[in-house]
Amino acid sequence: MSSKQHAQWSSRLAFILAATGSAVGLGNIWKFPYMVGDSGGAAFVLVYLLCIALIGLPILVSEWLIGRRGQSNPATAIASVAEKAGRSRAWMIVGISGIVGAFLILSFYSVIGGWSLYYTLNSVTGAFSGQDSDAIGALFNGMLGNPVLLLVGHSVFMLLVIGIVARGVTKGLEGAVRTLMPMLGVLLVVLVGYGMTTGHFGEALSYLFNPDWSALSGETVLAALGHAFFTLSLGMGIMMAYGSYLGEDVNLLKTARTVVIMDTVIALAAGLAIFPIVFANDLDLNSGPGLIFVTLPLAFGNMGGGMILGLLFFLLLTFAALTSAISLLEPVVEFFEERTPLSRAMSTLVAGIGAWALGIAALLSFNVWSDPVLFGLGIFDLLDKLTSKFMLPLTGLGVIIFAAWFLDRRSLVEELGLSNGGAGIWHLVTRFVAPIGVIVVFVSSL
Repeated sequence: MSSKQHAQWSSRLAFILAATGSAVGLGNIWKFPYMVGDSGGAAFVLVYLLCIALIGLPILVSEWLIGRRGQSNPATAIASVAEKAGRSRAWMIVGISGIVGAFLILSFYSVIGGWSLYYTLNSVTGAFSGQDSDAIGALFNGMLGNPVLLLVGHSVFMLLVIGIVARGVTKGLEGAVRTLMPMLGVLLVVLVGYGMTTGHFGEALSYLFNPDWSALSGETVLAALGHAFFTLSLGMGIMMAYGSYLGEDVNLLKTARTVVIMDTVIALAAGLAIFPIVFANDLDLNSGPGLIFVTLPLAFGNMGGGMILGLLFFLLLTFAALTSAISLLEPVVEFFEERTPLSRAMSTLVAGIGAWALGIAALLSFNVWSDPVLFGLGIFDLLDKLTSKFMLPLTGLGVIIFAAWFLDRRSLVEELGLSNGGAGIWHLVTRFVAPIGVIVVFVSSL
């Protein structure tokens, strides 16, 4: 074990920005707004917020609490917290699962980050200008079919991530989120402002916020459950790692509430930026990831000021990808830094190069290694399915069961500052509601 001094966040605000930055990723920019509009607008938002309160928030707080008590990487933290509570150190498996999950996700997430960089460059060079849907589709397919291009994008993106994380918690993570998060906010405000000028902003507002209760089905509730779990970076060791840099003075429940609100507001603002453009250009809403890389570039290429808007949008996407990617690398780096003789910089380099190398296999699955390797899936899709359908829900389930059933109730109530009534609700939610919710997410995704 390393005796290196454990880093700390410089302030509660820095921690909130970092946690929100981790939560705000590519999924917030395209997936959440699309899910909202497709699943009943405000009705879906209300169900989603209920799911966040009953599943996302309890697991988020539990991960922070374990990290803060353990003051170490996720594996060591949960093992030492378990030992102090008179429980088995075998709970370390939950922490290891989170770290491995973060590592695997980063490997293919960086590939998508590379796409975002490539499209930012295309915005600057005017590659979308005057193109029809076939040409824009050919641009996207051409990128996927070009292993050298994908490798360059993936490598540049991973270099940025390694460069930030290697600088440490205060200079690296905090420095990045203090710059990137306000810039992300400004870009969103500008894009929403543009949305207001399209003549279709009211349509977008109605699409997102007009409740359509008839659109709510068992399937959409499951979608809300699933997104409530994944949007907050749960089950990846990230929030345990971030919690380990927290002082005792931070109120975990209040801070979690702030992060959840900021995450949701940014996701809805992204909808108000994207959908007026989609409606104004009569584009297909139902195109999932293609909305970002095919549908919107078509609009940017055929509208006044489209070059500038496209640049702003893909910068927004890149910033969101970066703040998430640095958080994915952090638990792996913290583990290496504390469990090996490696310095912070060397730990980052080793972890980053490992994820980069696996990412090469993922990007090659779009072209030269396109044949399925397992269960009919290529490497990219296999990594995605393995993490999202198995590792993250099971790790999250492990965290909430450990915190709710194996830690001392009284010390939990004191640490979270709960009243008698609040303690009763907390125990009901963490012992029964949240675990059942995660099990439902897990089973339904299978």
